[in-house]
Amino acid sequence: MNYLANSTSPYLLQHANNPVDWHPWGQEALQKAKDENKLIIISIGYSACHWCHVMEHESFEDESVAAVMNQYFVCIKVDREERPDIDQIYMSAVQLMSGRGGWPLNCICLPDKRHIFGGTYFRKNDWASLLFNLADFFKQKPVEAEEYAVKLTEGIQNFETIGFVKEQPEYSKDDLQLIVTNWKKYFDSEEGGMGSAPKFPMPNNWQFLMRYAYLTNDVDIAQNVTLTLKKMAFGGIYDHIGGGFARYSVDGRWHVPHFEKMLYDNAQLISLYSEAYTWKNSPLYKQVVDEIINFAMRELSSSDGGFYSALDADSEGVEGKFYTFTKAEIETILGEDAELFCIYYHITEDGNWEEEQTNVFFRQEKDLQLANKLGLPVESMMEKIEDGRKKVFYARSLHIRPGLDNKILASWNGLMLKGLCDACRAFNEHDYLDIALRTADFIVNYMVNEEGRLSRTYKGVDNDSIAFLDDYANVSDGLIALYEVTFDEHWLEHARSLVNYAIAHFYDPSSGIFYFTADGNEQLIARKSEIMDGVIPSSNSVMARNLKKLGLLFDDEEYHEISAQLLRNVMPHIARYGSSYSNWCMLLLDEVFGTYEIAITGENYDALRVEIENKYIPNKIILGGKKGSLPLLQEKFTSETQIFICKDKTCSLPVYNSIDAVKQINSKILL
Repeated sequence: MNYLANSTSPYLLQHANNPVDWHPWGQEALQKAKDENKLIIISIGYSACHWCHVMEHESFEDESVAAVMNQYFVCIKVDREERPDIDQIYMSAVQLMSGRGGWPLNCICLPDKRHIFGGTYFRKNDWASLLFNLADFFKQKPVEAEEYAVKLTEGIQNFETIGFVKEQPEYSKDDLQLIVTNWKKYFDSEEGGMGSAPKFPMPNNWQFLMRYAYLTNDVDIAQNVTLTLKKMAFGGIYDHIGGGFARYSVDGRWHVPHFEKMLYDNAQLISLYSEAYTWKNSPLYKQVVDEIINFAMRELSSSDGGFYSALDADSEGVEGKFYTFTKAEIETILGEDAELFCIYYHITEDGNWEEEQTNVFFRQEKDLQLANKLGLPVESMMEKIEDGRKKVFYARSLHIRPGLDNKILASWNGLMLKGLCDACRAFNEHDYLDIALRTADFIVNYMVNEEGRLSRTYKGVDNDSIAFLDDYANVSDGLIALYEVTFDEHWLEHARSLVNYAIAHFYDPSSGIFYFTADGNEQLIARKSEIMDGVIPSSNSVMARNLKKLGLLFDDEEYHEISAQLLRNVMPHIARYGSSYSNWCMLLLDEVFGTYEIAITGENYDALRVEIENKYIPNKIILGGKKGSLPLLQEKFTSETQIFICKDKTCSLPVYNSIDAVKQINSKILL
């Protein structure tokens, strides 16, 4: 075994038996490169990554390739989910060089960690040839290698940086309309989503567009959102047997998934479909949320109370083998009911995927449409489908399972906490709240130390205190959401403590941006900030929205000003590609339309909270209880249960039922 044998990361342990002399990232390996004056291979991936497995099998398990790597290089493996700061640096380098990125990410660096070449997946012969050429280049032309490293490092340091904007602009609906008008060019009006292939769910994109459609009464955008939500839920990207979404579809129809299932995707999709249910009240959305949560509890939940990171795309060395079936297998499982099941999920003799006779389950028709087409009562049809799903689920449980990445990450658990709270708000399911409380207890008790610092990963014992801005941002966001469904200020105080820590150790007042790494973290070749929203909203945008909410809840001007400064800095960049700034766009929505602060006080506060949550009011925060210390709650506690609608530091007269409260809000929207 190589030097990864004592790692706790499942991804690093996957490579512990490679003939490559892999080292984990650390001072020992970095010093070895300097002492021996060798180039460094920094190979970055994650345990559920299909193409990481392919390159491992083709190259890193090959004795001849390993011999080249070991002779001329110091080889370092990095789990991008444990060390996103390292991944961010070298991904920037590869994107600068090639205009694209992805995983596996393989970078060749000078002995001092500065990048000179990199890419993603390499075929075996290409990889071996590249290594020989680079080793020879470094030996024969060290001055040129140094010059190239200097230029590329400067590029990395300046990559995706933004300027400080001092003057506060006046935001308007015109700003939003410009963003959305440019964005519409990328919509797929036939299959939903954006672009062609591959297609990613991008939950934050559709959450913003849903809110925009509602607040501006944009029917076209609303139709694109509902189309996308339906197509994703009907597509093969969704696991119709066990619940949960895969990371993306390789085609433009949401049909064939890249089968890895990530906690961060599913957490955000819980939030998206929960909010969509409040907006449109579709039973499909409720079903999807419930099935995702059941999947997460069944397959990603730890006994300690946290959530694991991912399920692998592969099992038995084959992508998707756990999830797919031949028609003959379905007929064996279901007998005479197989025909209906196969029609419902488009299972064919030849198979509907590239693998011969292999089927990925997907839907096209709504239940009532299909029942009418087949001449069946919809209730009896669905009883047979549900019975078939249970039988296929059991049969599937006998398959060899995909690998589990059992890392517990603070950031992704924060996303899951937020998703559970959003589900509780939409459906008032006490089970969801119980899971949310269990998750929050786990984070606070096991991932925050006595000094108020987060650990990114939970390892059972001896958690290190390294964490990144996304950990602080997403955990804080989840805790704020938990306050809004419990009115327990204990959770809000935890959120404020984490945000204050982030301001003290991550925020740079001179640039008006949070760094991704804390001031006491390991210093890499550049200290970067995460600005653009991707499959997960950027840590700066999440923190900006947290500060906006906490500024309102605690009446704190410093929070307001930092949030405003962040948005000012980013605003000049949003219009050209809204999809990459969708979480910033939600903050902009709140600036343009304002935020309603809904305070509910008195004995029956929770019943009225539930009634208010049943109304779609996307630009709100909600607070209250039988008692409370928040500034907005002062002098609002009486013997009666009351609702106060406040906005822009002004509160309307109290009302005593949710109907009158919503009337006040609607009258303000019309104004």
